[in-house]
Amino acid sequence: MATKTSIPSSQSPKLSRLRPQYIPNHIPDSSYVRILDTTLRDGEQSPGATMTAKEKLDIARQLVKLGVDIIQPGFPSASNSDFMAVKMIAQEVGNAVGDDGYVPVIASFCRCVEKDIATAWEAVKYAKRPRLCTSIATSPIHMEHKLRKSKDQVIQIARDMVKFARSLGCNDIQFGAEDATRSDREFLYEILGVVIEAGATTVNIADTVGIVMPLELGKLIVDIKDNTPGIANVIISTHCHNDLGLATANTIEGARTGARQLEVTINGIGERAGNASLEEVVMVLASKGDHALNGLYTRINTRHILETSKMVEEYSGMHLQPHKPLVGANAFVHASGIHQDGMLKHKGTYETISPEEIGHKRTTRIGIVLGKLSGSQALRKRLEELGYDLKEDEVDSVFRQFKAMAEKKKVVTDVDLKALVSHKACHAESIWKLGGLQVTCGTIGLSTATVKLVNIDGSTHVACSIGIGAVDSTYKAINLVVKEPTKLLDYSLNSVTEGIGVNVTARVVICRENNHTSTYAFTEDANYPTFSGIAAEMDVVVSTAKAYLVALNKLLRWKESFRCA
Repeated sequence: MATKTSIPSSQSPKLSRLRPQYIPNHIPDSSYVRILDTTLRDGEQSPGATMTAKEKLDIARQLVKLGVDIIQPGFPSASNSDFMAVKMIAQEVGNAVGDDGYVPVIASFCRCVEKDIATAWEAVKYAKRPRLCTSIATSPIHMEHKLRKSKDQVIQIARDMVKFARSLGCNDIQFGAEDATRSDREFLYEILGVVIEAGATTVNIADTVGIVMPLELGKLIVDIKDNTPGIANVIISTHCHNDLGLATANTIEGARTGARQLEVTINGIGERAGNASLEEVVMVLASKGDHALNGLYTRINTRHILETSKMVEEYSGMHLQPHKPLVGANAFVHASGIHQDGMLKHKGTYETISPEEIGHKRTTRIGIVLGKLSGSQALRKRLEELGYDLKEDEVDSVFRQFKAMAEKKKVVTDVDLKALVSHKACHAESIWKLGGLQVTCGTIGLSTATVKLVNIDGSTHVACSIGIGAVDSTYKAINLVVKEPTKLLDYSLNSVTEGIGVNVTARVVICRENNHTSTYAFTEDANYPTFSGIAAEMDVVVSTAKAYLVALNKLLRWKESFRCA
């Protein structure tokens, strides 16, 4: 059923201009820049960032609040789970009409393969504005070693597949030239001209391995505009990776030289070193668009950036580095005495962007000390000041965990609260939950762990195992109950509070035992993705066990959807 989404009245100050009418191959205002968010597709390809269909739907709803022009929710041919996620998002989010008539385009990713395109269309056709994003590699190294096809064969495939997409009834087709920045220029002009003639409405120039400099990408966009037949009749898009730390700079340069669609992800997550970061690209345009970029602008409601960043961080398990621009913990923190003195006299001395513009809420925090005597209203107020907007049942869930922590600690800090919200709220129902844990370890004898797990059906299961250390014995005991062959790829602990009452976050990344390298599964014999889990507790082993169970539950849910494919 279609739902109506209202754009909040507290719009960003940067939203004074109207969003131009959506026409697939044309933007009526030449200064307007479309934002395509691929967090749910390319972003999910970060190892361990696999998300459930429900989590993807939640994030897509949040992207509507942001005002993203195009949402790319997944790769339907990859798995039944991805197919269902794209279909759900197309049906709900793709039919959500804002008060100003805004409806996001839902873009379904597919290779230049007929079966892929048909599957992608079947998933996305329910949206008011469906798009098919076809892609094929165009660089010599990819064509020779990956595709093993000649230039003529690649051109023919691209032409035929765009025409096939058109024949299904789709009038909004994006053609992506994978590894475009390492492609032969003349060949690139030729294949882009061919797909434009075949019916493409957007052509995407991908810096797939993040190898170019801003000047190089800018020159490439200018050359494509000057030499590609029919290029004036389509939108030029960029898709930049961050292998050399240049994704944001390259994306901005692409926009400056003529690209009018920018592909980005929340927090910059994605393959290897990630993609261009939505928050960075959008705030550069908001800050510098009028003065340095010839009036370029977007319709992103920047006041929802922080909230969206937190959601993606929690659902993907991809922790932000503290100094991440704009959304990192230290982005608006001033430690130097000189800086603090300047900030007290005038905030503009060291802040060129107000933190409120991206959703931060300033608070002096004077007189607010949360402890075991604090009530739920005090907790709710502090969470609101920290930027969290939780539902009643979510606050209740966090409050129960807060009271349990407050019994062990004299003061519950803001970092404690962030950990509670991140790891306790808004998670889907688990197949297995930790009912109890007891560990014996030390220098005498092998470590022994006894675990009690509670299944979703209410049954309890107890197992005991020995291992090399508390963590090893705990995981082995859990595996005896769950009976799912897994391989631990990464395990880390992070103390997120100071003093004696330490709160510890554990993070694990697992895969099925027969996993190799591929991110997606296409057949029963294919490789399997990786799954991450995070949990925060006062007890190191308990947080470790719970993080492992979060990852296991994701794997089991994915396995269920895969079997239904």
